[in-house]
Amino acid sequence: MHSMLEILILAAGKGTRMRSDLPKVLHKLAGKSLLGHVVDTAHDLGAAQTCVVYGFGGEAVPQAMADDKLTFVLQAEQHGTGHAVKQALPRLSDTSVTLVLYGDVPLIHAATLQPLVAAAQAGRLGLLTVDLAQPDGYGRIVRENGRVVRIVEHKDATPAERAIQEVNTGILAVATRRLKQWINELKNENAQGEYYLTDIIALAVRDGVAVDTHQPAFEWEVLGVNSKAQLAGLERIHQDEIAQALLEEGVTLMDPARLDVRGTLKCGRDVVIDVNCVFEGRVELGDDVQVGANCVLRNTRVANGTRIDAFTLVDDAVIGEANRLGPFSRIRPGTRLARDVHVGNFVEIKNSQIDDGSKINHLSYVGDTTMGKKVNIGAGTITCNYDGANKHRTVIGDEVFVGSDTQLVAPVTVGKGATLGAGTTLTKDAPAGELTLSRAKQFTIGGWKRPAKQKKEG
Repeated sequence: MHSMLEILILAAGKGTRMRSDLPKVLHKLAGKSLLGHVVDTAHDLGAAQTCVVYGFGGEAVPQAMADDKLTFVLQAEQHGTGHAVKQALPRLSDTSVTLVLYGDVPLIHAATLQPLVAAAQAGRLGLLTVDLAQPDGYGRIVRENGRVVRIVEHKDATPAERAIQEVNTGILAVATRRLKQWINELKNENAQGEYYLTDIIALAVRDGVAVDTHQPAFEWEVLGVNSKAQLAGLERIHQDEIAQALLEEGVTLMDPARLDVRGTLKCGRDVVIDVNCVFEGRVELGDDVQVGANCVLRNTRVANGTRIDAFTLVDDAVIGEANRLGPFSRIRPGTRLARDVHVGNFVEIKNSQIDDGSKINHLSYVGDTTMGKKVNIGAGTITCNYDGANKHRTVIGDEVFVGSDTQLVAPVTVGKGATLGAGTTLTKDAPAGELTLSRAKQFTIGGWKRPAKQKKEG
């Protein structure tokens, strides 16, 4: 029987070089906080408890991470990684194994961590190391006869030790009772006056606990974020990883380097995505969907065969089959478009249901509306859904034709097959099958002369 796994995430750092009032671990990568990425990895590993040690920014970290699977421990003063771990020890079970992760190292894969957990469950210490071409500044892994004997910090290392390229990532797993014993033995006799978690490696060797090392598949898995520049670098690495996975699934990306997925993007067959598109939250694209350049889709499902042209924003909507949206359309929350619906440029739709074959091709606002099949909405049509205090619904039956520059003052119903003349302000229900219009009578003033510009004297 394996010991249960508990995960400790160290997230107390201020992140001075971020130059921000926001705690470092709450800065976003691909639309999710750095800490959120690490927490997701902890959940993937099936931790019985995930404990987050926070400090800088006060309650901002627990408040931002509303997750009942997390335990939070405050490290009021920061005295190093060993001191941070010590704050959480009372929360950890003596019979578990503990994996230590970092809230500012967001891209670590669960598969990279599993061998460390397995080593700890087998009574060893699992340590993640990485070979760096430029190891300056990192603690070096010192081995004798192939076995790890200690970690030496860069500033304390001899020239021979500085030549070592295998460095410590700080990520380790070990039996919790061992961790508790060793943390209490740590000393702060170093240049920083801090308690280093890495010093437990030497204590493990002293006590005859074998140190198992493993390396990540990619160096970037263990890169931390200390500045906005490093955050931007990891963002592009992460987006490239997402893009490569989409390409392998058969998605056509016009330029994989110009794609941002801030959430999850699921695609069917023969999906084509043009440049500079942003996908936020949960987005699903069906077969043969085309997304033009510079579109933003957020928490949206798009069914087969729909084409979304450039500069279109779709937010929290359900888009049916064979629709045509854009360019420059805005589809707001609560919108449901059925099949073969056309929504053109500078059209905004909010909280409305549009049935099969209806067309709203240009310069219109449709809000809080139930629209039937094969309706044609002329340019410049507005549903006046708001009276200054409350929202009201507009109901438009099948096969209605609405002339250009019409206002429908809700609550109002337009019967099946009705026609509304251009320029109408509709304040009462329009009967089915009839022409309804409201318009001032047109007349011409004979002999009228346009004013002429007067010549200046002198």
